[in-house]
Amino acid sequence: MFSSLVKLPDFQRKIYTVSELTAEVRDLLERRFIDIWVEGEISNFKSSAAGHLYFTLKDNHAQLASVCFRNAARLLRFRPENGKVFRARGRLTTYEARGEYQLIVEVLEPAGLGALQLAFQQLKEKLEREGLFRPERKRPIPALPSKVGIVTSPGSAALRDFLTVLKRRHNAVDVLIYPAEVQGAGASLQVMDGIDYLSRYSDVDVIVVARGGGSMEDLWPFNEERVARAIVRSKKPVISAVGHEVDFTICDFVADLRAPTPSAAAEIVTQSKDQLTQRVHQMENRLQSAMRYRLSALKHFLASKVGSRGFVVAEAQLRRLTQRTDDLTFRLEQVGRSGALVRARAHRIEVCMHRLENGVQQALKRSHQAFARIAHTLEALSPLSVLERGYSVCLTPDGRVVRSAEDVDVGSDVRVRLHKGSLWGKVTGVDYDH
Repeated sequence: MFSSLVKLPDFQRKIYTVSELTAEVRDLLERRFIDIWVEGEISNFKSSAAGHLYFTLKDNHAQLASVCFRNAARLLRFRPENGKVFRARGRLTTYEARGEYQLIVEVLEPAGLGALQLAFQQLKEKLEREGLFRPERKRPIPALPSKVGIVTSPGSAALRDFLTVLKRRHNAVDVLIYPAEVQGAGASLQVMDGIDYLSRYSDVDVIVVARGGGSMEDLWPFNEERVARAIVRSKKPVISAVGHEVDFTICDFVADLRAPTPSAAAEIVTQSKDQLTQRVHQMENRLQSAMRYRLSALKHFLASKVGSRGFVVAEAQLRRLTQRTDDLTFRLEQVGRSGALVRARAHRIEVCMHRLENGVQQALKRSHQAFARIAHTLEALSPLSVLERGYSVCLTPDGRVVRSAEDVDVGSDVRVRLHKGSLWGKVTGVDYDH
C-alpha cells in the first residue's frame, strides 16, 4: 500500500522531532482547553513531601492523569479520597517526559456533597477516632464560677445576649472578654489564640466560645481543627455556644458542654449557684418548720410540768435547743460566704504554684550555667585540646605513654598520637641529656 505512494523529496516533507510534535500538541491543548471542568472518580491518590497532590480521574471508559500543585492544594478544606467522585476545574497540558497529557487542577470539589460538608465529616470522623468526643473526657463545669472568660466578637449580638442574661439573673460573676473575629479568613486563628490565652494566662474558672447563628460557611471557623485542638488542650473547662439550637459545629462535639445559644450559656454558668441558693432557702424553711414543731411540743410539755421538779430540767433542755438553733442559723449564713472563701484559697494556691514554677526554673537555669562552666573547664584540660595546639603523645605498642627516654630502647616500635591520626615509627637513637 505504502509503496504505491509518490515518494516526496525531503525538502517537501514536514518532519517533526518528537519534542517539536509534543510542543505543538501541548500548545493546541493549552489554547483549546484553558478552563474546563472534569468529573470523575479519584484513584491512585498520593501527596508529595512538597505538598503537591497527584491522582487519576477516571470513569468506566477512560482515565486522566491530574496534578494539583501546592498553592492550589493548600486551599482545599478537605482531603481527596480514592473511590470518591470529584469535579475538577483546570487546564490541559502535556507531560513531555512521558508523552502524556494531564489536567492541572486549580479547583477541586466533591460531586453531590459540598466541600465544606465533606471537610466537616472528615474532621469529625478523625477526632472521634481519637476519642475526643467521649463523655469521660469531658470536664465538669464549676458550680460557683467567680470569673467567666468569653471568646467572641466585641459588640456582637452574641456578647450582648450573654451579658444581658447575666445581668438579669443578678449574678455577681466577673466577665473577661477576649475579642476575636468569628467569621472569615483568620477567624479560626484568633479564636484559637483566645482559648489558649484564657486557659494559660487568666484566672477564669470557665471559658465560653460564642457567636450567633449563620450559614455553614459563616460558622466555619468553629469547624477548624486548630480550634478543636485548642479546646482539648485547654486547662479550663470550655462551653461551646455557637449558632442557634439547630446548628452543630466541631466545637460542640469536643467542648466540655454545648449550649444551644450564647444566652443559654449565660444561664448554664449561673445555674448551679441559683440552685444552691434555692437549696439554702429550702433548708432554712425546713429548719424553721422543725423549730416551730419542737417549740410547740415543748410548750405543751412545759404546761404539763410547770410547778413540778422536772420543770428545771425542761428549762435547761430548752436553752440547749435554743443555742443549737442559733448555731444552725449561723451556719446557714456562712454558706453564702463560703464561695468567697473558696475563691480566695484557690487564688492563694495559684500564686504559690506560680512561685514554685519560677523557683524551679531559676534552679534549672543555675544548674545549666554551672554545667556549662564545668564543661568549659574540662574542655580546656582535655588532652585532645593539647593535641589540637600542635603537640603529640608518644605511646608504646601496648598503649603506655612514653614519658622518658629511658622508657624505650633503640629499635623499639612506637606510635605517635597527633590531633588528627597517628604515626608509627622505630627508635633509631636515644638521647638521655634532656
